[in-house]
Amino acid sequence: MIIIQKTGVAGMNNNNENFLDGQNAVYLEQLYEQYQDDPASLNETWQSYFQQLDNQTDQSANQSVKHNRHSALNDISDDAQSRLVDLERRSLQAKVSQLISAYRYLGHLQADTNPLGDYAYKVMVPELLLEYHELEDTDPNTVFDPGSFNMDQQPTLQNIIKAMRKTYLSSIGFEYMHMMDVQEKRWIQSRIEPMEASEYFDNAARKQLLEQLTEAEGFEQFLHKRYVGQKRFGLEGGESLIPLLQTLVQEGAAKGLQEIVLGMAHRGRLNVLINVFCKPPAELFNEFAGKNHNSAYTGDVKYHQGYSADVSTPSGGVHLALAFNPSHLEIVSPVVEGSVRARQERRQDTDGTKVMGVVIHGDAAFAGQGVVMETFSMAQTRGYRTHGTIHIVVNNQIGFTTSTVMDSRSTYYPTDVAKMINAPIIHVNADDPEAVIYAAKVALDYREIFHKDVVLDLVCYRRLGHNEADEPAMTQPVMYDIIRKLPTTREKYAAKLQQEGVITAAEDKAMVADYRDHLSEGQVVGRFHREAVADAGLPAQVRNLWEVYKAAHWTDHVDTTFPKNRFTQLAEQWLAKIPEAFEVHRRVRKIYESRAAMGRGEIAADWGFGETMAYASLLQDGINIRLAGQDCGRGTFSHRHAVIHHQKRRQQWIPLEHTGHAQGKFTVIDSLLSEEAVLAYEYGYSTAVPNNLVIWEAQFGDFANGAQVVIDQFISSGEQKWQRLCGLVMFLPHGFEGQGPEHSSARLERFVQLAAQHNIQICIPTTPAQVFHMLRRQRLRQYRKPLIVFTPKSLLRHPLAVSEVVDFTEGEFKPVIDDPDVQRADKAQVTRLIVSSGKVFYDLLEKRRELELGSVALLRLEQLYPFPKDHLNAVLEQYPNLEALIWCQEEPVNQGAWDGIRHRFEVFSKLAVSCVSRPASAAPAVGSLGVHKRQQETLVDAALGLEGLS
Repeated sequence: MIIIQKTGVAGMNNNNENFLDGQNAVYLEQLYEQYQDDPASLNETWQSYFQQLDNQTDQSANQSVKHNRHSALNDISDDAQSRLVDLERRSLQAKVSQLISAYRYLGHLQADTNPLGDYAYKVMVPELLLEYHELEDTDPNTVFDPGSFNMDQQPTLQNIIKAMRKTYLSSIGFEYMHMMDVQEKRWIQSRIEPMEASEYFDNAARKQLLEQLTEAEGFEQFLHKRYVGQKRFGLEGGESLIPLLQTLVQEGAAKGLQEIVLGMAHRGRLNVLINVFCKPPAELFNEFAGKNHNSAYTGDVKYHQGYSADVSTPSGGVHLALAFNPSHLEIVSPVVEGSVRARQERRQDTDGTKVMGVVIHGDAAFAGQGVVMETFSMAQTRGYRTHGTIHIVVNNQIGFTTSTVMDSRSTYYPTDVAKMINAPIIHVNADDPEAVIYAAKVALDYREIFHKDVVLDLVCYRRLGHNEADEPAMTQPVMYDIIRKLPTTREKYAAKLQQEGVITAAEDKAMVADYRDHLSEGQVVGRFHREAVADAGLPAQVRNLWEVYKAAHWTDHVDTTFPKNRFTQLAEQWLAKIPEAFEVHRRVRKIYESRAAMGRGEIAADWGFGETMAYASLLQDGINIRLAGQDCGRGTFSHRHAVIHHQKRRQQWIPLEHTGHAQGKFTVIDSLLSEEAVLAYEYGYSTAVPNNLVIWEAQFGDFANGAQVVIDQFISSGEQKWQRLCGLVMFLPHGFEGQGPEHSSARLERFVQLAAQHNIQICIPTTPAQVFHMLRRQRLRQYRKPLIVFTPKSLLRHPLAVSEVVDFTEGEFKPVIDDPDVQRADKAQVTRLIVSSGKVFYDLLEKRRELELGSVALLRLEQLYPFPKDHLNAVLEQYPNLEALIWCQEEPVNQGAWDGIRHRFEVFSKLAVSCVSRPASAAPAVGSLGVHKRQQETLVDAALGLEGLS
């Protein structure tokens, strides 16, 4: 449209005849369109003229306008008159198009999606009214072009409105016009508009749907009567979730899905286990009776337990896996995503057609917990994409006791966070089960075609309280007055089918009784047949991957050496070989040239070399490695350089992808700036692939604070609660080097406190060879426990923290390292023995060497847990004349390892151990480099017995 300045229009004056002839008709149309959009953009003369042509404020005004328009048109040529009439028609067409657009954009706000009816907060949307678009006086039989809105009927205004209301204002609210991809929006329109957001259900399908609702409701009623007062977090009010999930399984199988990984919080979990996963009810009843507890583990409540089953559908077998989940609600989301990614890679499923994730959320948690946003942020990234997850929000419209929106969130919908990734959101009334089934199919189709996340907002309610002993009317009296008068979803649907003659009242009663009888007898009542279907094509050795790790012990020995000839060749010919045309940063090239020399034994090996060689040696033997974290390609402290960047073009060279012709897959991911979701993802990934080496690296060790829920609820306790093994490795940079309180401590004390029952491994290696053997040990021995590694910062380039080639090609990881400077014959002279871990050892060593303190020996405790008491005792016994046994740590006395390991030294009964550390402190470290240096010098002197610690 041509923009006409408000100051005036060339050619318009008191004598209009010449300007209004046919030659200027196109220009006249443009002016008229501009007047409709913004009258003030034209000068007063044009405004007055067009106002006479288009003033329709009331009927009398219409007559006046017609008269004035007729008079005005007499002054215009026939060609101009024809164009103005056409312009009026086009104006009406534009208004109809705007009305259609309004329904697409805003219809969901007025859709009948809430089963609570009058209790629901209704938004009035004037854009959906004919009056808003000045169409109220338009003949309803006028035919218009509906544009991309596909209709089977003649597109009269009346039929267009009827179809739009049926499509967008019924039991489903489609929220998708926020999406940026026009192709996706057009697909949704083509999928829902021609059939007016519904599908035909024959009588057999409707009976089956009633049976599904009978299963969902009958299960809850059965438990409510049989186990009075026991918590089960039932699904009453949201029973449509069961046919929804059953639809996803059956329709997914028809599309070729072989695995579905499901994550959900506790509400409705038992129902899902029985009616979707086909768990034998007898097993659940034993859990209610407390008969299934394995005394070797602490266990968990039944509505947190995971489960897996092979089920058969008309289209073939599907493996269903329900992720274990603590009460931290949304934290299971990234765990599921990681598990899905691992399973997709295992099946070589590059487009997500074989494995799919389904995550069930609560409305309050979906809106309130940040891990939801973090998980969405991963959805389309290279290292975390799973080709589309179906998210189901069980929208109870209440979070524990909070139902007032102004208290629970700042958005209209609890699902609004999903808009950040342009995901389509389908709001559906859970009391319309046919609409629920249709919505599930649309979501599944969208995911199949576009490989992206989609959200189903199942708008329902909670018939009982937060748990079965809770009284919700104490806090929501009005809401629950409405709820208690509502018939159940099943009752509504059964009444509808009886009224339409699909079933009789007798058949309805028989259906209820039949399900109850099967449940009472403990029979499997799930809709799918549960049978051995060979895990949808996976061989038995894949299905039983974890069996070989269950009886392993941390003391089991494994050879972690690597042949010298292969070691040198790997370092020099494979890792150091960078294409000649690839322009490398000079400092990076120098690093790789040095690594080649290290492999030849010409210079001592540094930390980056030792770590890289651990990966390379495993990769060359066909083992897959996944390394993820913020900036881990280069490494926070520029020591790794696993990814080399071309200095002139956007190209990368990854040497670890070139370690041999039959090597394993190396994946290195610079993750998004998240700790909680990313660590949870890597945990989920590692629980599905025990044969891979999976590592998450924190940018700084204290960043693990942002993922503490993952550490507490999964990594440290997953085995005890759920018998879930995991071999995940965590790299946490740690060391007091004057970088302030935020980047000194990885909170070692927390991990030592969590250590029990051989649940995790905690290591603080101090040499490149130690990290080499530690990583190889983690993968090569048949022992799968999380490995927490406190990695160094200054030691990455410390002149003393080096190793020789022989240290890699021979030896093993040493949980305890004796003093390298004290010969066996001199140990009788030692009266003071200092045990430490990490960087402080080198500070002590340099000062001890400087002062030539022959009576002081230094031991390194490289593995804090499982505590190597036999190794430590064997070394301590070699010092017969000790007078002082010191534990030295850089951390304040209330932090670090001291409180968690002091009792471990009881293995050495000859002498009590005392601690030298910084004084107790609320913060991990000081902010001043000068103060830090003074503290460190005082600490070292005190440990060596030179002076008291001030």
